[in-house]
Amino acid sequence: MTVGLSFGLIFPINSDLFKVLLKPALMIMLFMVFLKSDIILIFHRIKNFKQVIFLVTMYMIVMPVFFYFLMNWFNENLAVAVLLLVAMPAGAASTVLTDIAGGNNELSASIAITTSLVAPFTVTTLLWVLKIESLALNPLCMLIDLLVFIFIPLIASQVIKKNFRKEVERIIHLFSSINVMILSFSIFLIMGANRHIILTYSLSNILMKLLFLYLTFMALHLIGYLIGYKEDKRGRISTAIGAAYMNNGLAILLAAIYFGPDILIFTILAEIPWNTLLGPFKKVVNGKEKKVLSEKGQVVILENN
Repeated sequence: MTVGLSFGLIFPINSDLFKVLLKPALMIMLFMVFLKSDIILIFHRIKNFKQVIFLVTMYMIVMPVFFYFLMNWFNENLAVAVLLLVAMPAGAASTVLTDIAGGNNELSASIAITTSLVAPFTVTTLLWVLKIESLALNPLCMLIDLLVFIFIPLIASQVIKKNFRKEVERIIHLFSSINVMILSFSIFLIMGANRHIILTYSLSNILMKLLFLYLTFMALHLIGYLIGYKEDKRGRISTAIGAAYMNNGLAILLAAIYFGPDILIFTILAEIPWNTLLGPFKKVVNGKEKKVLSEKGQVVILENN
């Protein structure tokens, strides 16, 4: 992210070239993410469909609307930017982050897949119902784009995985690193194409946006943890990460294509709390661990919750 931001601010990019390259870059990232997931197997493992429907409704409808009206008291552009971020499906990396934080991996995977499948319909419906005036094009165009961005990589990945499973498993360890490089390249394209606008922002303006973003992401962690009230601790960690770690790359792309620079810079800056809050969140939910030597000489880890 730092390399992409830095190079984008140094080297300007033609805006037409940026739009041409950014869409396939996102689709390649999603393709590799879906290639690492067995979609049919995930659905077979979902034990409680009512639970998943409840979580998807909260993530994709209730929470975006709540944050939109809350932020609309302060600033309309800020409200639209937060709406766009919160309405995004759970990021593909959320399953990995759940594993790091000690959550339920199967629940996390089901959240990521189901929210991705409904996102084209919920995002465009919210923008249409809320009558977002800053939207540059008809929401129907965005619906078509989202369907293409998500479903073509999804279908292609599952077909290839079914027919070339051994070949995929041989190189699957490379996918995350490749995705990091593509994301960095995408941020470079976005920053380079909007460099002349971004450089007009003052440092105080950037810091104020970051403050709002950190407060928003901390609230998302808390709300996500609370809506998993029926789950055990591992399940609540999963619901919190599903709420707070959205597909920010998709938000950046949509902001770049359909919205103005204020919303675009907000989605780019969202990468900072996205990348820095997992450690504090893990420490808070897991409490302080104490290693105690038992009578048998074994090390026992006690959690102070």
